[in-house]
Amino acid sequence: LSPIALTGPDVESSTINVVDLDTGKSATVRLIPSGSEENMLEAQSSLEGLRAGVGPKGQVIAIDYTHPSAVNSNGKWYAEQNLPFVMGTTGGDRVELFNDVQNANLSAVIAPNMGKQIVAMQAALENLASQYPNAFGGYELKVTESHQKTKADTSGTAKAVIDSLLTLAGDDEFDKENDINMLRDDESSLAFGVKEEDLNGHAFHTYTLTSADGSVEFELKHNVSGRRVYAEGTADAVMFLYRKLKEGNADSGRIYSMINVLEEGALE
Repeated sequence: LSPIALTGPDVESSTINVVDLDTGKSATVRLIPSGSEENMLEAQSSLEGLRAGVGPKGQVIAIDYTHPSAVNSNGKWYAEQNLPFVMGTTGGDRVELFNDVQNANLSAVIAPNMGKQIVAMQAALENLASQYPNAFGGYELKVTESHQKTKADTSGTAKAVIDSLLTLAGDDEFDKENDINMLRDDESSLAFGVKEEDLNGHAFHTYTLTSADGSVEFELKHNVSGRRVYAEGTADAVMFLYRKLKEGNADSGRIYSMINVLEEGALE
């Protein structure tokens, strides 16, 4: 674990203690606020020190979970520093992000969801939709998703699942920007089944397909409490990218997804 990390421009510089709840081991990490030229120069200097520390056989890889508004500026900085990264942050201008990575011939894993079991479910739905489009023709889709109130944007996972369900339903009227019922307040999340201790970190999704006459209903649900599933998937993605880089098999400018990680069986 790197002893330094970038944080938001509105966060004061500080040192935090990160604890592994399984092993009890801990490490200190100094947070460097992004934004100012002075701080970014400090971050660049610290990165150079990290690279010197791991030596020519090592590899520094960034892990990015931040606010959608920081996606593109962070991506540009990684590109400028030739710093491979794993990004689970959603939002931002994805076309610009992908172009910046590819133009810099950088390798990265970028995915809206790092939970490997959820990604496997998404892949299965995509396959189902490609083989049986319009199998649910005439069915109406309703979606409710609840996340911690600090999540500013619509769930990227929800959007991906919805794409497959809309193909199955042959529905071109559902609006992913307006028709998703987003819950971002504690009262609504609790009523949706979220436990109080998980209000600050959860992802509860329910998708319902109902026939035109209301006589048939299908419901798909995936509820995640806490962030462990994402941390485990992120660790797998980091090891996947590290092996690609170490073996010289990482394609320059290649953006990998969690599907690529799953397909290679790079899961622990």
